[in-house]
Amino acid sequence: MRKTSRAAFVKTLLIAALALMCASAAVAASCESLSSLKLPDTAITAAEAVAAGAFTPAETGRGGKGKGGGNTYADLPAFCRVTATIKPSADSDIRMELWMPATGWNNKFEAEGNGGWNGSITQNALAGAMRLGYAASMTDTGHEGGSASFALNHPEKQVDFGYRAVHELALKSKAIIQAFYGQAPKYSYWNGCSSGGRQGLKEAQMFPGDFDGIIAGTPVNDLVGRALGSVWMGQATHETEGSAIPAAKYAVIHKAALDACDALDGVKDGVIENPEVCKFDPVSIQCGGADSNDCLTAAQVATARKVYSGVINPRTKELVFPGLEPGSELGWGTQVGANPFGVGVDYFRYFVFKNPDWDYKTLNFDSDVTAAVKAAGGVMNAMDPNLKAYFDRGGKILQYHGWADQQMSPGNSPKYYKSVLDKMGGASKVMDNYRLFMVPGMGHCGGGAGATDTFDKRSILEQWVEQKKAPEKIVASTAMGNKTRPLCPYPQVAVYNGNGSTDDAANFSCKAK
Repeated sequence: MRKTSRAAFVKTLLIAALALMCASAAVAASCESLSSLKLPDTAITAAEAVAAGAFTPAETGRGGKGKGGGNTYADLPAFCRVTATIKPSADSDIRMELWMPATGWNNKFEAEGNGGWNGSITQNALAGAMRLGYAASMTDTGHEGGSASFALNHPEKQVDFGYRAVHELALKSKAIIQAFYGQAPKYSYWNGCSSGGRQGLKEAQMFPGDFDGIIAGTPVNDLVGRALGSVWMGQATHETEGSAIPAAKYAVIHKAALDACDALDGVKDGVIENPEVCKFDPVSIQCGGADSNDCLTAAQVATARKVYSGVINPRTKELVFPGLEPGSELGWGTQVGANPFGVGVDYFRYFVFKNPDWDYKTLNFDSDVTAAVKAAGGVMNAMDPNLKAYFDRGGKILQYHGWADQQMSPGNSPKYYKSVLDKMGGASKVMDNYRLFMVPGMGHCGGGAGATDTFDKRSILEQWVEQKKAPEKIVASTAMGNKTRPLCPYPQVAVYNGNGSTDDAANFSCKAK
C-alpha cells in the first residue's frame, strides 16, 4: 500500500471512530431531556435530576409515597427520577417510577414487586435497590389504594393488575434506561414477595424475555385458592358462637405443635423444620373439663383442624387448597380473627360476585368454586407450569416461602413446583433454572420466632444468572444474627450432623427428607 493511501486509510479509521464516539454520546440523554421521550401509550410526567442526599418524597399523592420525615434518604447518591403514566387500553391508568443513579450504575435493572391489592409505589424499595447501583423501577399496577374495589366493572384494570402493568413497566423502564445511559441494561431482575412473587412467576410464564432472573418470594400465584382459604377459615371461625379461637390461645396451640414436631429433625430449637412430616392434632389439647386459656373446646378443636386441613370440597372431599402448617399458630389472627382476611374476601366481592356488600358466610365450597376460578380467567392466577420459553433463554427463578406463613398457604409453593417438574420432565430438567427454598419458622415474606429468614437474595440470584453458580444451599441467619442454618432446595431438608453447635449452619447438611 502506498504511503498516501495508508495515511488516507488511517484517517478514515480515525474519522469513523470519532463518529462512533459522537453517536454514542448523542444517544445518552440528560435527565431533564427525558421528559420529551416518546414511548408507545406513555406520557413522561416528570424527569428530574436529584442531587445526592436531596430527595424528599411528597407528603401526599397517588403512589403511596406518604410523608417524608426524618433523614431516610440522606445517603442516596445523585440520580435521575422519572415518572410516567402508561395507557395501553382506554381504561388503563398505570403509573410507574424509575430511579437511575447518575454515576456508579452497575449496568443492571431491577423492578420491584407489590403486595396485596396495593396500588402504590414504594420508594423505600427503589432506594434500597439504587443504593446497590441498580436502575430501579416500580408500578402501582394501574390503580390507587389497598382494596380490590378498582376491579368492579373494570375488566381492563383487572388485566393491568393481573399482568399488563408489570410487563409495561419492564418495557418502558428498559427504553428509558437505554435513552438515559445510551445502552440497555446488561441484566434485568425482578424482586417481589407475596403479590410480587405472583407477578414474577406471571412474567416468566407470559413474557419470558422481560427478566433474566426472578426472585419470587411467597408467591400468591394461586390467588383464587388464597381467597377460598380466607373464606374457609372465616366460616370455620364463625360457624357457631363457640367456634372462634381467642388470640390468648394461639400460643397454647403453637407450644403443643412444637412439642409434637419440633424435635423430629433431631434438634429442639423452637422451629419445625419440615411440617410435611408433622402429624400434630389439636385434639391433644382439648379441654377435659371447663374451658380455659390453656386448652381448646371441642368447637375450637374443629376450627383448628379446618385451619390445618385446607379447603375441602364438602361433596367430593377433594382438597381444593392447602391449609396453614403446624408452627404458624402465632400468626393466626390474620385469618381466624374477628373478620376473615380482607384481601381474600375482596376477590369475591369485586371479581366474582361484583357486590361490595357480599357476605362471606354465603359462599358454597362446592358450586361457587367454579365461579371463582372462571372469574380469574387467565389473568389473576400464575399457575401455568410450562416454563420452557423462560428456561430456554437461560432465565432463573429463586423462589422462597416460609413454612409458618399465616397469609398464603406454604403448601402452595411445593404444589406449584411439583407441577413444573411434571410438565418439564423432572428435576434434572428444572434445577438449572428454578429452585424452591422453604424457610422453617418464617412467616409471610419474613419474620417468625426463631426463623433463619435473613439471606442476600439479590447476590444469590446474580451469581446464578451471571456466573452460572446455582445455589446448592443458602446459609441464612436469624434477624439478630445469632444463629445460622442452611436453607435447602426443596424437597431436601437441613439435617444436623450430630456434632457442634446447633446454631451453626456448618453443622448441618441438606439431605432428602
